[in-house]
Amino acid sequence: MSMRHIRRWPASLAVVAVLILQLLVPTQIAAFPRWVMPALGALLLLPLIWMNPFHLRRDEPWLRWVELALLAVLVLANAVYLAELIVYLNSGDATNGMVLVKAAALIWVTNVVAFGVWYWEIDRGGPFARAPEHERDEERADLLFPQMTVDLPGWGKWLPGFTDYLFVAFTAATAFSPTDTMPLTARVKVLMAIQSAIALLTIAVVAARAVNVL
Repeated sequence: MSMRHIRRWPASLAVVAVLILQLLVPTQIAAFPRWVMPALGALLLLPLIWMNPFHLRRDEPWLRWVELALLAVLVLANAVYLAELIVYLNSGDATNGMVLVKAAALIWVTNVVAFGVWYWEIDRGGPFARAPEHERDEERADLLFPQMTVDLPGWGKWLPGFTDYLFVAFTAATAFSPTDTMPLTARVKVLMAIQSAIALLTIAVVAARAVNVL
């Protein structure tokens, strides 16, 4: 597998889409101006796109720190929105069911995308390190995909792509637990626990209340 096949643009596009969605956060739960998140995210995303616009050709340690900082900001802001939404629910003013559904949907989608990129970025040292020409034997896998446990024709040199990590995040946010892909390291278990907790609060508490209001 050559470096030109390792694509960054799907992950960058997913993050851009989530930053745009921040402009649609209902004012009732906006703890800060809605343009702050897209502006801050754009500043953090700019060097990543400039260095590797479509494919991973250059690897710099600071690039991964910028990526992880962007993800931390997204997750933190999303958690703040969830907390504000729960406070809004308990205030007695939550009479607009559509506002609650919209807010819950935005929080849930942001949760899935942010953690999908996070898994993609940290598994076995990141996408650049996972390339066969850079992969080291001592680099432990953080996630155990089913393709890594079976011997099927055509899957011998399989490597997970961004879609695979996004699917892991999606299943963790719907099942609130691992499904077909198992977390192996403590750091991924912590991340998956945080993601599942955010998803559980969003769906079980906020979305359920929104349905009752509707």
